[in-house]
Amino acid sequence: MEKTPSTDPAWLNREYNNRELVPEHAAHFERWARTSEQVRQGSRPLLDVSYGHGPGETLDIFPAPRKPGTPLAPVMVFIHGGYWRSLDKSDHSFIAPAFTKHGACVVMPNYALCPAVTIPDILMQMVHALAWTFRHIAAHGGDPHRISVVGHSAGGHLATMMLACEWTRVGGDLPESLVKNALSISGLYDLEPVRLTPFVQPSLNLTPSQVKKASPVRLPAPLLREGRGQLFVAAGADESSEFQRQNRIIQQAWGSEVVPVCEALPGLNHFSIVEALVQPKHRLHGMARELLSV
Repeated sequence: MEKTPSTDPAWLNREYNNRELVPEHAAHFERWARTSEQVRQGSRPLLDVSYGHGPGETLDIFPAPRKPGTPLAPVMVFIHGGYWRSLDKSDHSFIAPAFTKHGACVVMPNYALCPAVTIPDILMQMVHALAWTFRHIAAHGGDPHRISVVGHSAGGHLATMMLACEWTRVGGDLPESLVKNALSISGLYDLEPVRLTPFVQPSLNLTPSQVKKASPVRLPAPLLREGRGQLFVAAGADESSEFQRQNRIIQQAWGSEVVPVCEALPGLNHFSIVEALVQPKHRLHGMARELLSV
């Protein structure tokens, strides 16, 4: 297993503050927002569909082109990052066309942001978003039995937790394997060092109890059922040593059968890796397409 990371506050700030590590991060955010606005204007997504009644509980649906009588489309649910405290689904619409043009239905949920809510609150919002998707996505051309979840950074943490969810306890109409599989990009799997990181803790207010309940590495691995339940993980090779370690520890905790793919992708930082997801020839795009095709 990996060595326990340092608890030195200054070191943790350096390792986890991706905006400081990538000085050009603002250019990435501006490009995401601009391209996403163009995507929403150039397609016909269903925007701000309510999946609950709380703040932030809306989602956008980007249907796949589909002729009447053809099979329902696989569904990709994309969960955005931002340390559970920033960004928005509208910043990530640019991701959808790379997958809808290959026949997938893309769903992008929002969630309330810390400190107004806690990370466990956000987890339950994502549970409700996925339950809503299972119950309603067929009306929009998506196959409720072929739902895969992709997430970046904090969204990678949330996607991984959705794979571990006990869905039959959420609703009697939900299948055990509601989430077919997941791809976590630059995800966070042990929240203890995040709890100790000074620059985010005032917003997140993480407690030891929340770390225990909401850290994937501290939970049992999902059961593999009929080829379902696998997690692919990837981080940029240019990311900090802690994000590299986080990328490795989930495979160590859950095993290589559940986490068969664990890669550090050359030349990518914490933000450019999101753009790699939509590049047709990139390994990361291929990983997502592979999970959607299973």
